[in-house]
Amino acid sequence: MSLHKKMPQPMLPDETRREIQARESYHVLKIISEFVEAGEELRAIQPAVSIYGSARIPETHEDYAFTERLARKLSDAGFSVISGGGPGIMEAANKGAFAGRSPAVGLNIVLPHEQKANPYQDLSVKFQHFFPRKVMFVKHAVAYVVMPGGFGTLDELFESLTLVQTGKTPSRPIILVGREFWSGLIEWVGDVLLKRGLIAAADLELIQIIDNEDEIIEHIFAHYENRLEDLAEVGNDTWLLGL
Repeated sequence: MSLHKKMPQPMLPDETRREIQARESYHVLKIISEFVEAGEELRAIQPAVSIYGSARIPETHEDYAFTERLARKLSDAGFSVISGGGPGIMEAANKGAFAGRSPAVGLNIVLPHEQKANPYQDLSVKFQHFFPRKVMFVKHAVAYVVMPGGFGTLDELFESLTLVQTGKTPSRPIILVGREFWSGLIEWVGDVLLKRGLIAAADLELIQIIDNEDEIIEHIFAHYENRLEDLAEVGNDTWLLGL
């Protein structure tokens, strides 16, 4: 059967099609403008580490305290810290970096609930669309630290994994914090995805579970120093550094 026969009949009127095209073109232009504006603002923050995690973690939770301590150490070590700019783990990440030597960066998304900008941002970038925001998390960081979280955190984790696995993003640390929280997921990945041949054994090595702040920083530093050596060898390929 031809494509023409599969398409709805009659086709949309010309005027309706033009209205749809105009609306979609405007939508695309808004997304492009977010890419351009955010890219200009974030260009100067490297090196940076992106921290993902739940917006629902309260300030009294140990995960909040751990994230704040880690972000402060990263900031004092010379890494800008990127978070989603909202409450919970995002706030803890920004709060720790805000008190440190390097910038606290918030990539804020406009949502009907949960997302309210926290006050600990040296640089706050606002997005209407998830797509450019997620790209900025990945593009401008040399490592990703993933705290416990829900659907949004899992989305960010697996997108980062997919980009590294497929070579669309250069290899960089993807560190999960909270062995008790993540172990079940990692076991499922190994027992189901790997055994069915849906991923390669080497893909499991893309993720590390590390629950010690200093070990996380050492792991990130080791990777970053290797990237600097690679950059010196291959020339001015700034994408190796996440730029």
